[in-house]
Amino acid sequence: MAAQTHTRSQPAATGAVAATLPWWALALPVLAFAALLMLIAAPGEAQAAGDPAAGDTLRQILRILVR
Repeated sequence: MAAQTHTRSQPAATGAVAATLPWWALALPVLAFAALLMLIAAPGEAQAAGDPAAGDTLRQILRILVR
């Protein structure tokens, strides 16, 4: 038994596909990058904002990454 083939009623589009992103798809990475950039630029100020252990942890991470 032969299978039926279906033909397209309209030709396939050859143009680019339009995709839209929600607003947060761009905003969240930008905010995360800005926050990390501020932590790298001023790690001493990050310690004053909260728990001293958080500043020590960030310093340890930076030491590991710089090596």
